[in-house]
Amino acid sequence: MPKIKPLNDRVLVERLEASEKTAGGILLPDSAKEKPTQGKIVATGDGRRTEKGDRLALSVSVGDTILFSSYAGTAIKEGGHEYLILDEGEILAIVDSKPFPKAKKPSTKKKSK
Repeated sequence: MPKIKPLNDRVLVERLEASEKTAGGILLPDSAKEKPTQGKIVATGDGRRTEKGDRLALSVSVGDTILFSSYAGTAIKEGGHEYLILDEGEILAIVDSKPFPKAKKPSTKKKSK
């Protein structure tokens, strides 16, 4: 467990490993692998302060798997592990194994002219 506590609306993320194979089964050397854009949140700040001084809770929590852009955040090393510190605004999505309850199904109706 890292000894780093993010401040305000920042999160500490451990990148998930990049895929070793392509979809066709070809093994990739380290130089050909893309930087992973998925990670697991290992620590969070307390949330952003409003102008009145109240705290706004973060939309993510420790243990969430998230998506972020390739060049987001600040990379740091702690105890032999690499982490990223991201602002909450740099998080693109939360990866979840079950669909969200308010997700709409795509429409299958054809538009009439």
